[in-house]
Amino acid sequence: MHDAPPPTSSLSPSPSPVQPEPLSHGLKQRHLTMLGLGGVIGAGLFVGSGAGIAVAGPAIVISYLIAGALAMLVMRMLGEMSSAMPASGSFSVHAERALGRWAGFSVGWLYWFLLVVVLAVEATAAAQIAHGWVPGIEPWAWVLLFMVVFTAANLTAVKNFGEFEFWFASLKVGAIVVFLVLGLLAVFGRLPDTGPVGMTNLTGQGGFLPNGWGGVVSGVLTVVFAFGGLEVVTIAAAETDDPARAVGRAVRSAVVRILFFYVGSMLVIVTVLPWTAQQAGLSPYVKVLDAIGVPSAGQIMNIVVFVALLSALNANLYGSSRMIFSLAERGEAPRGLLKVSHTAGTEGGVPRRAVLASVAFGFVSVLLNLLWPDTVFLYMLNSVGAVLLFVWALIAASQLRLRARLEREAPEALTLRMWWFPYLTWVTLAGLLGVLLLMLTDEAARPQVLWSAGATALVVLGAVGRQRREREGSAPTCR
Repeated sequence: MHDAPPPTSSLSPSPSPVQPEPLSHGLKQRHLTMLGLGGVIGAGLFVGSGAGIAVAGPAIVISYLIAGALAMLVMRMLGEMSSAMPASGSFSVHAERALGRWAGFSVGWLYWFLLVVVLAVEATAAAQIAHGWVPGIEPWAWVLLFMVVFTAANLTAVKNFGEFEFWFASLKVGAIVVFLVLGLLAVFGRLPDTGPVGMTNLTGQGGFLPNGWGGVVSGVLTVVFAFGGLEVVTIAAAETDDPARAVGRAVRSAVVRILFFYVGSMLVIVTVLPWTAQQAGLSPYVKVLDAIGVPSAGQIMNIVVFVALLSALNANLYGSSRMIFSLAERGEAPRGLLKVSHTAGTEGGVPRRAVLASVAFGFVSVLLNLLWPDTVFLYMLNSVGAVLLFVWALIAASQLRLRARLEREAPEALTLRMWWFPYLTWVTLAGLLGVLLLMLTDEAARPQVLWSAGATALVVLGAVGRQRREREGSAPTCR
């Protein structure tokens, strides 16, 4: 094992040849592309979309378009910065370069906390599904098994993480493609014992906007967080052979296809069945598959959701370990986390201590979820409920500052550019602020915003106080 060198703090788009990135470059373009495609296709889509349909009706398609557009704009901005300045800390590094150390510290630690808390939800949900299949094994034992398996995968060469995610994502993408094909055949009456559906379900039961535009807005609040996870692509890009080219290609291919999968599948769902047939907590995919006569639809979807949860668990463990490693590189986390293992045949290695630190907190989160799900863990979950929106807002603010500096100092590095800069960046910031304000008016979402704002304020105050103490400690004393 060897210590990672401290990174350069300059705006240079390329790492210094004297201080190369110490992590392994074991990820391939296919890994990154499928991570981008499958990273956000999870239980939030397969199950959570039912709640969105219940409040917006067929207009959930518009809700997904709005939420997907916000995610796509954020990813375009992040892709621009990451292709110009690849780093394992991605947007945390960009925030530090653009806004100062307090911003890099704050967004890095908030994102790490978000991932390790959500990891507990995913592990527990996957364990409940597995317990239903094998009742003789308690859920806690399944959680332990999942955590051990994925910890082992992340402690070895990064290509193992990439292979896990490649096949997980392939299964999820394949499941949605099959669903879209079957749904379209049902819409046009090409399946046995079915007739053409037509536009009846889009215009009946109150019309396309049964709950008005207020329903569309409520739908956005329900589905916007389903797009979280795309950010891991830019974190993983630092461990490819050509980070700048890899992240550009992954961002270009992922955002449009994901929008197609999300919006396309929602359009099929509300066309095949009346929106009133959907309800929160039940998968609309299962209802559609049952309606068109697919045998054992519930079990098939259980398998897909199970894989989606394990995929998210694996990706979150990876993303959290790289984020805390990057924080340690910049002196914002314990320096002991900078140890990386040697990997045969590669120039870099795996940050095993960073992986173990993230897993340790993940285990704590799982225990809290199992022991006190309605008290302690609920408060933790609320404290990260809106953090994703804060992270996205800081990404947009960072891009506003860095784009001008890049055009002035290294215009050749801008191989992937944000559309209609700076206007769309400001539109994105306004959209994110609008979502947060709407969440404050929603009784169910308000606690998440308030708790998340409190957690964010504490982290920012800690960062500012830490920076001030360092300045005072380095100031010369008067004699």
